[in-house]
Amino acid sequence: MLLVDWLNVLVYEMATRSMLFSRFEVQLQDHHLVAQVWGEAIEVTRHHPATEVKGATYTALKVAQQPDGSWLAQCVVDV
Repeated sequence: MLLVDWLNVLVYEMATRSMLFSRFEVQLQDHHLVAQVWGEAIEVTRHHPATEVKGATYTALKVAQQPDGSWLAQCVVDV
């Protein structure tokens, strides 16, 4: 549930700041998510946005450690 909440915060920030995010540092501390994100202002001629994400959902929500030690986090988003 924390993943969906965090993604929805990012969607809000993208919409209100007209930004795209491309780099993330995420840590869990005492059942809280602490993150830094980096991005840039949307430039329509450069980024060619086709649609806007409206929000993250719980559909196909999965957070799991992979055999190689990396992590996979996924969910379906509404557009």
